[in-house]
Amino acid sequence: MFNPSRDQARQFLFDAWQKFRAQQALTDLEKIAASILAEHPEYHAIFEHPDRTSEREYHPESGETNPFLHISMHLAMEEQLSIDQPAGVRALFEQLCVKTGNRHDAQHEMMDCLAEMIWHAQRNRTEPDANIYLGCLRRKCGLSTEA
Repeated sequence: MFNPSRDQARQFLFDAWQKFRAQQALTDLEKIAASILAEHPEYHAIFEHPDRTSEREYHPESGETNPFLHISMHLAMEEQLSIDQPAGVRALFEQLCVKTGNRHDAQHEMMDCLAEMIWHAQRNRTEPDANIYLGCLRRKCGLSTEA
């Protein structure tokens, strides 16, 4: 199992963006990362200057969004969707795409649900519960949470 450090994960994103911008060959995972980064122009300056941004800390209590976490969450969702794990997430995502009008906004809705699941796990000191995640997605789709 691949379990990169914070610095390795950040470097992967820097490298994928640099290779994409230079029109160099990309691995499949780099292609996914670069396409996600391309959809986030607000982060381009961060990923174009790793010498200035690789060590930066982001503090949500100050209203800052961590661009590395944000892009990594998109990557995690792409993996979930590719294997439909947890089971049913792909169908719910497709419904969110219809509701929001596009794939990107649907993933942002999913992020809220991922964050809710993580918050519950941290608060209760338990493993993340896919039922909380899927229940949140069902609510966002306007479906019953009974399933």
